[in-house]
Amino acid sequence: MATTQTRNTTKDSEGESASVYLPLIAGWLVPGAGHFLLRKWGRGALLSISIVGMFAIGLAMQGMLYSNPQEILEMLGLVGDLGNGLLYVVGRFLGLGANEVMVTTADWGSRFIVVAGLLNVIAAVDAHNIRTGRKS
Repeated sequence: MATTQTRNTTKDSEGESASVYLPLIAGWLVPGAGHFLLRKWGRGALLSISIVGMFAIGLAMQGMLYSNPQEILEMLGLVGDLGNGLLYVVGRFLGLGANEVMVTTADWGSRFIVVAGLLNVIAAVDAHNIRTGRKS
């Protein structure tokens, strides 16, 4: 009988540990989704609007989406861009973002896109911390 109870506890803890990472992954893929899953509507909406807005402004300024980094700064830009989750994937699929920086505003646009990705990663980690009880 003790063995059955131990198995049930193990199954519950495995399911529990899987759900702990759901806000983290959802928040990375879709900006604000991790907070929406946790029913933090205001925080999720604010983050979603901010991140999507910064990404869109960066694209409107002809910012570059990094894809084939040649230098260390381009590698760091790619890491920041990947933080945007599905926004980056959809942007690359649709051919958005400049291939090269041609105007001064495009350089700023590239920075907007990278910062949006970094903010999205911070927001996803924040959702994970709320889920684990480290933060309220």
